[in-house]
Amino acid sequence: QVQLVESGGGLVQPGGSLRLSCGASVGSLNYYAIGWFRQAPGKEREQISCISSISRRDGPILYADSVKGRFTISRDNAKNTVYLQMNSLRPEDTAVYYCNKPPYWGQGTQVTVSS
Repeated sequence: QVQLVESGGGLVQPGGSLRLSCGASVGSLNYYAIGWFRQAPGKEREQISCISSISRRDGPILYADSVKGRFTISRDNAKNTVYLQMNSLRPEDTAVYYCNKPPYWGQGTQVTVSS
């Protein structure tokens, strides 16, 4: 079993940056592909990025078109953590952000982009 914990959300002005973290209070993330999703009010949850497990060092890193070039996913295996660096944030990035290791979800962290 894995228990995922997201952190790092908050309120930021347009153009600003945040770094989200996805850790595991129980279990290891290292040998699994991890995805980041977000859900804005009134909208469906969408996947925005995914990183391969450490056993696939050259595995694909995927980004949704809406965040490509602005967001970067990475992992620190020693810390058992996956990060989502978010730059050039826009109001439309406002959402609850979740990390996912199927079938497990974290509780989410709120990101609000507003002036």
